[in-house]
Order: sequence, then C-alpha cells, then structure tokens
Amino acid sequence: MKTKVGIIYGGKSAEHDVSIKSATNIVNAMDRSKYDIQLIKISKTGVWYWQTGYDVPTSDDKGENFLSNVSLDGGELVKIGNKMEIKALDVIFPIVHGTYGEDGSLQGFLEMLDLPYVGPGILGSAVGMDKDLSKRLLIEAGIKVANSMTLYKWSAVQPTYEEVTAKLGTPVFMKPCNAGSSVGVSKIRNAEEYAAGLEEAFRFDTKILIEEFIDGREIECAVLGNEFPKASVLGEILPTQDFYSYDAKYNDSSSKTQMPADIPAYLTDEIRESAVRIFQILGCEGMARVDFFLRGEEYFLNEINTIPGFTNISMYPQLWAYSGIPQTQLMDELINLAISRAKRKAALQFSM
Repeated sequence: MKTKVGIIYGGKSAEHDVSIKSATNIVNAMDRSKYDIQLIKISKTGVWYWQTGYDVPTSDDKGENFLSNVSLDGGELVKIGNKMEIKALDVIFPIVHGTYGEDGSLQGFLEMLDLPYVGPGILGSAVGMDKDLSKRLLIEAGIKVANSMTLYKWSAVQPTYEEVTAKLGTPVFMKPCNAGSSVGVSKIRNAEEYAAGLEEAFRFDTKILIEEFIDGREIECAVLGNEFPKASVLGEILPTQDFYSYDAKYNDSSSKTQMPADIPAYLTDEIRESAVRIFQILGCEGMARVDFFLRGEEYFLNEINTIPGFTNISMYPQLWAYSGIPQTQLMDELINLAISRAKRKAALQFSM
C-alpha cells in the first residue's frame, strides 16, 4: 500500500513563489510507486486549496477551497464533499517557506491533528526562524556569531547610522528577524542606505537585526536526522552580486556553488560537527541547513534554515546528493524520520 503524503506549499509569506518551485522539485523527486501524493496549496491571501485532480504544484489558485469546505465529523477533520479525512494522510511534507510555515505556526496546526510531518517541530521551527532568539541561545552555548543589534518597529527612537556603525563598524547588514531567502536584507554603507534599509526590513517584520559585516566565505551544511543527526559535505556559495540576495539565489544564474568546499579536512570536520551541534541546541529534528561565514580559519554561524529551499538549484538537496543520498532517497529518509518521530511522541503519556 502506498504511503499517503500531503505536500503543503505556497503560503502568505514573501517566499510564496520559492515554495512553488520547491514543491515542484519535491513532487518530481518522489517515487510514485511508493507514495500517493496529495497537493494542498495555501494562496498568498491565506486560502487553502485541495488540488483534486492536479499532480503538479501550480501558481494558480486551483482546486477546492479547503478550509471553507471542511467540518468536524466524529472528531475528524474531513472534506464535506467526498468525506476524505485529512487525517487519512499518513504524513505531511510542509514546504511553506518563511512566515506562517517555517515559524512553528503550521507545525502547531499539524500537531493538533496528530499528523506526522517532515522537519523540525514547533519549538525548533520557531526558534530557528527568529534570528535574534536563535543567536542568543547559541551565544550562551559558546557558538560564534556576528556581533549585532536588535531593533523593534514600535521603538519611539531608532539608533542613528552613526551609533550603529560606532558599535558594529561599516558596512553592516540589516535583515528581518523572521524571514528567509534573503528577503528584506540590505547591505548598508551610508546613512541614506541605512534609512532605506530600515524601511525595507520593517516591511517584513516588526523586529530586525543589524549585523557586523564579516568579510568571509559563505559555507553551507545540510543536516539530516532525529536523535542522531548527520551532516553533509560542505558547500560554498560563490555569488557574483554584492551579496547572496534573493535575486542572486533564484534569478541570477551566474551565481555558482562549489561542492565540496575547498577547506582543509580538519576544519571541514569542525564545521560539520558545529552544524550538528547547532541543530541539536535549537531543538531541531528532521532537516535543516546551517550557514556559516568562514574568515581564515575562524567560522561564525550566519543562520539556520529549518525548511530549506528544495528548488532544482537549492543547496540542501544538492549537498545530500553529493554526499551520496540522491533526491529520491532523501525524500524517503525525510518521510521515514517524520513517521518515526510521530510514533515516538505517540508513545508518551499526556494525561494522568
């Protein structure tokens, strides 16, 4: 019997279009002899569509309006039309990048339905998404990160460009605390760019991070597993633009990657071990991509991505493919990890 896999994609975040590309690649990589794939799309306005009759992700809002056509029937969430039980799905592969998908919101919804799902749980997702909170936890654990300042939109007075650069130097990077794919990120070199950067970052979050510029190489590591996670080979981003922006990631084909990264073996081992440690400190399971800056022989955490990109050019699946796990096998491992974690949790007692 085939495993019924629901792929939830799209979403209200600025990364909606990236999610469609990721979902397409996941569908193409999955073994149809093993899996019955059901596509559930969340539109940019938050409407859920069950894509009955469609077997590829779409940029159009097609299918049945899911949430307006469901009810509780005997305690189960069902479709009103043909009574298909949502809980009849065996596992969910959420590939909603960014806000409302990568921040624990969707994970909490799936937990309430007792549905196994790929990727970190509520806590790991929420903490991993918030660049400010994750940095605070990792600093406490002795992980090196870039020096930074946290700004809040509701603050009556924001620090000036001169105050920021006196502490962090110049240039600096400004980014929303809860966004991915370099959405809302700016490289700041003067007061004019600082003012524009504040406006841009606060478009996507009420809390933003300003970080010192680390003149180093951009190194990425994929992590896979639950209780005993493993790290992939390291990859290096070789951007042709000023920094690895959203446009450079998804629209500029001139940006290159190198796998494995040309790094001494002892340093490679250290970074891979650090990636696994960061994954565990933040309470992650299933999958994540951990990004570093490497300056000489000193490395700093850049960020962790708990629902990394799965497009045909994304580093997470490429790193595992280079490490000996092709995408079809990677899908199997991620789904098995999700089901295994759900069984482990189901064995716990939640009432007296």
